[in-house]
Amino acid sequence: MSHVWFPLRLTRALRARCALACAVSGLLLILSCCSAPPRTAPRRPEDVRAQIVRLLPASVHDRKGWAIDTYAAFAAQGIDPSTQNICAVLAVAEQESNFTADPAVPGLPAIARAEIDRRARQHGIPLLLVHGALLFKSPDGRSYDQRIDLVRTEQDMSRMYEDFIGSVPLGRKLFADDNPVRTGGPMQVSVVIAEQNARSHPYPYAVQGSIRHEVFTRRGGVYFGVAHLLGYPTAYPQMLYRFADYNAGFYASRNAAFQQAVTIASGIPIPLDGDLVRYDAPHGEVGTTEVAVRSLAGSLGLGESQIHRALKQGDAPGFEKTELYARVFELADKTQRKPLPRAMLPRILLESPKITRKLSTEWFAKRVDERYRRCLARAGG
Repeated sequence: MSHVWFPLRLTRALRARCALACAVSGLLLILSCCSAPPRTAPRRPEDVRAQIVRLLPASVHDRKGWAIDTYAAFAAQGIDPSTQNICAVLAVAEQESNFTADPAVPGLPAIARAEIDRRARQHGIPLLLVHGALLFKSPDGRSYDQRIDLVRTEQDMSRMYEDFIGSVPLGRKLFADDNPVRTGGPMQVSVVIAEQNARSHPYPYAVQGSIRHEVFTRRGGVYFGVAHLLGYPTAYPQMLYRFADYNAGFYASRNAAFQQAVTIASGIPIPLDGDLVRYDAPHGEVGTTEVAVRSLAGSLGLGESQIHRALKQGDAPGFEKTELYARVFELADKTQRKPLPRAMLPRILLESPKITRKLSTEWFAKRVDERYRRCLARAGG
């Protein structure tokens, strides 16, 4: 009997050990799944710069200089220099300036003169008087009239306007402190946006003159371009929508999708331009988007003040967490019997003295996206 009892005990012991081993293995497996994945070491700066050099189109001059300034913009702002982010920045710079720090603009003398004449008419100042003031000698020894004839870049024109505003009384009356040159540099950044960014974030370089002047340099133009393109959180499924925002303003693609949802839910057609509130409207007047949303107030269960407060968050990430955003999409999704997109390209026609053909934000975004995808192909991604 002993030879029967002993193997029976041994079998039970083995089963217990196996059960314990399985339990321990399972616990270790669960812990390994729940624990945070190991952090990858940040790439060395020289490796990132080398990658930027490789990703730049073959025609770009001073590739190392572009790589240095582009990497510095990422590092100073704590933005991940991923292949996708690098290609996005290079695509915008290629589209806006073909990698020229201060690109020439055809027809600038005529544009400058037209703006001066427009301001004169706006203020009721005789053109003869204004044209006479342009004959005054500017700080560099040339007359303003001569300088206008020789402007080739936006920086040339901006500096001419600065001197005219600062030195000629009539110039200050025409322009006050409103320099008509509003964008510039290799990524065509808005001067106002750059100045706002510099007030809220430390600019990493010694400012030469002013932030306006920095925008026209490669280092400053790329720094503020990176901030404007990538320095805010979004849940966009494609980089395409960031490109549209770069042209139309923060969250314009998200807001255009919201406007489409409002149109579907209310039946009221509104412009899909990404502007949810009219900040320039006279007191008490509201824009078309807010009017359409107010027509849904009963269905939304929200009052006019609640609607207005939510819409004023249209340039911030928190808008999509508001009750207004959720309830409008709930209504629109129900009407369409399917989930609507939460991002779409705004429908905005581009207007500028520099633009001589019919262009739109959609055109801009798609053109940059083509360059972006070519860059990813160069990276093998």
